[in-house]
Amino acid sequence: MDLTTNFRKILLFTITAALVGTSFGAGKPERTVYDYSLVGLDGREVLLSAYKGKVLVIVNLASQSIFHEQNAMLEELQKTYQDQGLVVLGIPSNDFGAQEPGTDAELQKIYGKDQHFIFPVFARVSVRGKDAAPLYAFLTADKKAVTGGDVHWSYTKFVIDRTGKVVARFEPHILPNAPEVRVTIEDVLAGKFKPPAHKPDDDKEAGAQEHRAR
Repeated sequence: MDLTTNFRKILLFTITAALVGTSFGAGKPERTVYDYSLVGLDGREVLLSAYKGKVLVIVNLASQSIFHEQNAMLEELQKTYQDQGLVVLGIPSNDFGAQEPGTDAELQKIYGKDQHFIFPVFARVSVRGKDAAPLYAFLTADKKAVTGGDVHWSYTKFVIDRTGKVVARFEPHILPNAPEVRVTIEDVLAGKFKPPAHKPDDDKEAGAQEHRAR
């Protein structure tokens, strides 16, 4: 067999394999939070792949929200489980009631100098609608899943397992120190968590509570 014939066969095989892969979705790994990044309060990009192997709690913050007292609970959650591999990621957002209106410098003072959180807090982003940050578009994409659907208010908490997959979601009115949150985190840390089969019916209750309180 001459080199030209051999080259043609290799080329044909490569093209066929590529077409088959395209047709059946081969070679497309499932996306995880590790495919995304955030910007720190110092303006530097942070790749979420830096947290590979950790269990994450991603929560949208708002310093003027009635739920802002959860910040201390999130800090306690971080302190309690950090040695087991938990990292809380705080992401300020002004989407709900304009309750995070400050500049980047003001946010840095609020979440850094004033409150001295040990969990990382990032620059402000939008968490819903057409302007939603790519990370939040990913977190909420599967509207049929128990973790999917639009974020309804500040302090919505997403739990990410050690492989970067979204496995649980808690709405704002569920406190970070609630028994169901702690049990879920402990199970995810231990690698034995099983997501519920059905989406809870109370996913809009937090927004209703906040509107009643205003």
